[in-house]
This record gives sequence, C-alpha cells and structure tokens, in this order.
Amino acid sequence: MTFSILGKCAATGQFGMAVSSSSPAVAARCAHARAGVGVVASQNVTDPRLGTHVLDAMAHGMDADSAIASVIAASSHAAFRQLLAIDHTGQTAIFSGTNTLGIHAEYQLQYAAAAGNLLANTTIPKSMVTAFHDTKGHLGDRLVAAMRAGLDAGGEVGKVNSAGLLIVDNQDWPLAELRCDWTEDCPITSISAAWDVYKPLMNDYVTRALRPDSAPSYGVPGDL
Repeated sequence: MTFSILGKCAATGQFGMAVSSSSPAVAARCAHARAGVGVVASQNVTDPRLGTHVLDAMAHGMDADSAIASVIAASSHAAFRQLLAIDHTGQTAIFSGTNTLGIHAEYQLQYAAAAGNLLANTTIPKSMVTAFHDTKGHLGDRLVAAMRAGLDAGGEVGKVNSAGLLIVDNQDWPLAELRCDWTEDCPITSISAAWDVYKPLMNDYVTRALRPDSAPSYGVPGDL
C-alpha cells in the first residue's frame, strides 16, 4: 500500500525521505530520520517501532545493512515488514519480508533507496532512484522529483491518498516535515506545493529557534 524514497545529500549531509500510500497518514507510521545518523522507512504491514530501532542501531555504529539485519532478527513478525535505511556514510539497505503485499520491488544505489508494495509494476523503485540522482538542487527537490517519477511510472495499484516529506539536517528536530494525511486529490501534488512554500522559509525557522533576536520578521500582525 506504499511506495517511498530515501536519500542522503552528499554535499550537506542532510537525510530525507518521501512516502505515499492509499492509507491515511502514512508518514506518521513510516517516516523516521535522525540528524547525523540516517533515515529509515518502515512499511508494508507497518510496525513504526522498527524505524526507531534501526536508527538506534545505526547510532551505535552499525551500518545500514547490519542495522536492518539485527532488527529483523529480533522481530517476531519479520515476514510482514519492509524496511529501508541509509546510514551516515550513504550506504543503503532494504529488507522485504516474504509476506510483502502484492507486486513489490526495491532498488538502491549509494545515497538513495526506494521500495514499495501493492505496486502497479516492478519498475517503480528504479524510476524513483534514477529521478533522485538525475535531479539537481536541494534534497527536498530531489525527493519530490522521485515521488513524481514513481507516480508517473504507475505508483500504487490503487489511488494514493496520503503522503509525507521528512528532512533532517543539524538539529534534533526536522528541517522539514510536511504531510498530507488524507485527500481525494493527489497527495504528492499537495506535498510538492507545500514544499515550494516551505523551502524558502525553512532556514529562517531554524534561526527563530536558535537565535530569535536575529530572526527575520514575516510582517504579520504582532510580529516584531
């Protein structure tokens, strides 16, 4: 019911992911990232705890492949899980259990990994990773381009209704966390539009958190 793309920006060290599904609020369960550590997607029959477990393992020195392997080995229902990860070096890893739903596929290169289940066809993850690497600009631009490529390649076998974009940089909180938890229209289009609005403002929000005395004014009532 899900397709996703994980990426690392080699230039900035930022990690991010984008995900879409026919299910509501997919990013609330599937998107996990930690600054300086990595990014993880937990999907298919989702156990959100696994995303945190993989991040914890990578934070303690495991690479992406070893982290996923250790978490899967300790899971009592591994056959139902699909996990993707990128570690701090840009190494990728993907696990798809034997009970992954419907047509499922995965594809990975350094700095990018994509996978999905209940897909329209098996070419979608490769199309997403290719688009990620072929797109220039901010990590968020590349993730959005990858999601659009996945949709253009066929996407999920059914209509998608939710999507999310998550990016971490140097702070303990996300640089960007944009979600469309339900729409009858295209949630990827909604996330793309939200990114276009948020992108020029996101660094200012970090400044407001760290140095509010030097933060820019937005010209709204009550704003100094």
